[in-house]
Amino acid sequence: MALLTSPAAAQDLTLTGVMTHADLATYREVPFKVPPGVAAVTVEFAYQGKEERSVIDLGVRDPVRFRGWSGGNKSRFVVAETYATPSYLPGAIPAGEWKLILGVPSIRKTSKSPYTARIWFERKPADFRGFAAAPLKEGPGWYRGDLHLHSAHSDGSCAAQSGARVPCPLFKTTEAAAARGLDFIAVTEHNTTSHHQALAEFQPYYDRMLLIPGREVTTFQGHANVFGTTAPLDFQLRGPRAPKLGTILDQLEKAGGIISLNHPGLPSGEACMGCGWTAETDWTRVAAIEAINGGSLRFGAEGPGTGIPFWEARLNAGFRLTAIGGSDNHDGTTPLTAVQSVGSPTTVVYAQNLSQPAILSGIRAGRVFVDIEGTRDRLLDVTASAGGQAAHMGGALKLKAGEPVRLEIRTSGVGGGRISFAGPAKGLASSDTAPLGAGETRLVTLSADGAKGWLRVDVRGPDGKLWLLGNPIYLEPAAP
Repeated sequence: MALLTSPAAAQDLTLTGVMTHADLATYREVPFKVPPGVAAVTVEFAYQGKEERSVIDLGVRDPVRFRGWSGGNKSRFVVAETYATPSYLPGAIPAGEWKLILGVPSIRKTSKSPYTARIWFERKPADFRGFAAAPLKEGPGWYRGDLHLHSAHSDGSCAAQSGARVPCPLFKTTEAAAARGLDFIAVTEHNTTSHHQALAEFQPYYDRMLLIPGREVTTFQGHANVFGTTAPLDFQLRGPRAPKLGTILDQLEKAGGIISLNHPGLPSGEACMGCGWTAETDWTRVAAIEAINGGSLRFGAEGPGTGIPFWEARLNAGFRLTAIGGSDNHDGTTPLTAVQSVGSPTTVVYAQNLSQPAILSGIRAGRVFVDIEGTRDRLLDVTASAGGQAAHMGGALKLKAGEPVRLEIRTSGVGGGRISFAGPAKGLASSDTAPLGAGETRLVTLSADGAKGWLRVDVRGPDGKLWLLGNPIYLEPAAP
């Protein structure tokens, strides 16, 4: 595990030295200064002489306490406020003199082992780019994930060996996600970051599945997931720490994260205080809305509690918000065939690669669909073109009245299903009710009316049930 730093980021410090036989079975403490305002320290250590059986072990102390020892098993580690590489302790990063601890269990009489320690300081939360040191998969494509999960770090529970109900360990959730074949997950415990340390530990093992730090900011006026930051955030909305939602959003944006409102269509009251969304909101600062929540799927994707009408009302008001889904799973042992199991539903994001920055950018861009049944292979991609312009889901076209628009709808894994349209502009599209094949590209035309609006393409099963929920393409009047 390592901090994913920008390719352009240069290290802040470089420490060098040489170990000889005189250092055998001794420890050397190499001092370095950490300035005020640092949120994380990353150390990358390398030395020569391994071919001669030289070994230099590694650890670190801060000005107050011992922070960890990895011996010879790691050449890179991160110590941060809310997580650390296994072998090291998370916590506050005090300014002052730190010491890199070097131990020498083996070096021959004639050997010399030059070493280099490269050190980075993360000075602001927005520098955090994920627990993975590099993209887990290169190249643009569709990546499948679950953006709403709970474990023992909040209110997740499952059966223990005896059958008693106990807090459910996080590895049950990650193992279920891997079994589902997901490319990424966000673990979103209520108002806490304790799970981030576990995610940092797990990420090297899950080298095909991205683990995104999340939190469910749970207030009395609504619940919202935040993704992509480990930084502290207030959650006591309408209290002195966070008198307005804007206070929380200021903290989140400074930390480089994004927010999605959870299950906004649920009622709020005695059964679940704050489950519905009632907070005063600047919608221009919200990236996404959880239109499909796994718990609501028990009543159907468009049944009681669905977030679709809430989302569409904001779209009709002129705001561009990406619809996502999340299982809201609280038991990682739930069979994957069950509703609200991990990955039920699945959010499918078009991203430039499988990394935290790319997935978050993909959500912001809106080229996203929700696979209600959490399959491994269903696909929905929509491209609209007119007059030299082109827009995918989440994009916009500027159109004059009467201007022809060509919709290219690419699907797979939905044989027997049918295309349906939603939004103010749905009446502009020519009807197309022929069943879809297993994989095909269908062309649909519409004539623009010159008004501001949006058009969404969904896929429904033969019984009319929603299979795939698309995101809109926005239509705007062209300048006269």
